Amino acid sequence: MRLVSIASGSSGNCIYVGNDNTHLLVDVGISAKKIEAGLKEIDLCGKDLDGILITHEHSDHIQGIGVMARKYGIPIYATRGTIQEILQKKNLGDIDVSLFESIQADSPFMIKDMEINSMRISHDARDPVAYRFRSGEKSAAIATDMGTYDDYTIDCLKGLDVLLLEANHDINMLQVGPYPYPLKQRILGSHGHLSNEAGGRLLSKVLHDDMKAVVLGHLSKENNLPELAYETVKLEVTMGDNPYDGNDFPILVAKRDGTFPKLEF
Repeated sequence: MRLVSIASGSSGNCIYVGNDNTHLLVDVGISAKKIEAGLKEIDLCGKDLDGILITHEHSDHIQGIGVMARKYGIPIYATRGTIQEILQKKNLGDIDVSLFESIQADSPFMIKDMEINSMRISHDARDPVAYRFRSGEKSAAIATDMGTYDDYTIDCLKGLDVLLLEANHDINMLQVGPYPYPLKQRILGSHGHLSNEAGGRLLSKVLHDDMKAVVLGHLSKENNLPELAYETVKLEVTMGDNPYDGNDFPILVAKRDGTFPKLEF
């Protein structure tokens, strides 16, 4: 199984998840040109894709969907509410409605030999979800754009081999930064984004002995630093109510632009 971050940040998100037989993208929030360049780096191209899974309708998650859909005719999986929102966005151009496959949270489905389950998340979008994947005995999840988490979230993220988890902002950087007050409140709110500290606390609750790697994603360009996210999450794990130290697991920070990390497990 492979998980490769092609782009992960507040300005655009696109994550590859696949195996030898099935090739998927989670979100296409960058240009089709950049998506294709990222796929080329892992010896794939657009026609190899078996599906695009959309978490929600914000532009940093769907920017490239129109071009990719028209060029390759790739099936698009999303909740009914998300599909409705996408179809109302005129800037994406015409998208063949027959490409859309409606999914529901907590209802597993298959794309070829990959089992996928979606989970509800708390974000200011119509019907947002995160995704969990299983290929044979291997599993991974991509969980970003969450203002908060609860026991349901924790249960959905247990037992994974690899987890890409949001560490969007440093609270102090956001509070003293240039964003207008309403935007700061939105990001800090229960339908906004997880801070470094909150991401670390969530991670502390889902770590287990067999976890292969953790990827921190969706970092804000203005309100975070890769080194700060890494150190804060690691400290939360070390100080948290769990048997682990922050150095016990590989913790990687996804690049805003560029294919890193590239994980095989």
